[in-house]
Amino acid sequence: MDIDKILVIVAGTLGIVFTYWFFLMKREKEVSVENEVDITVSGGYSPEVISIPKGKLTKINFLRTDPTDCLSEIVLGDFKIRKNLPLNQKVTVEITPQRTGEFPFACGMNMYHGKIVVR
Repeated sequence: MDIDKILVIVAGTLGIVFTYWFFLMKREKEVSVENEVDITVSGGYSPEVISIPKGKLTKINFLRTDPTDCLSEIVLGDFKIRKNLPLNQKVTVEITPQRTGEFPFACGMNMYHGKIVVR
């Protein structure tokens, strides 16, 4: 087998391993919240995943610093909440989850996503 064929096989294998790691092995960092959390909206949501207790009022403060129109709205479909996020202004959303599970939230165009984990 020629050296160029060996290099192509090695590069292809590394590409497959990297693709698998990038798309399937990345774990979201979950932030545990007791009463209140601040989420920065800039090119997505930070933190992207929050964990809150079941049956307890939790305040989620969204602060949008990104002028992108897509991020100008937050939608928490499972909680029937849809709010506008003015630029550089804190908007508070209060929820009291009654069941455990994972509840996604997204921008108004459903391009950027986050998740609320209720325990």
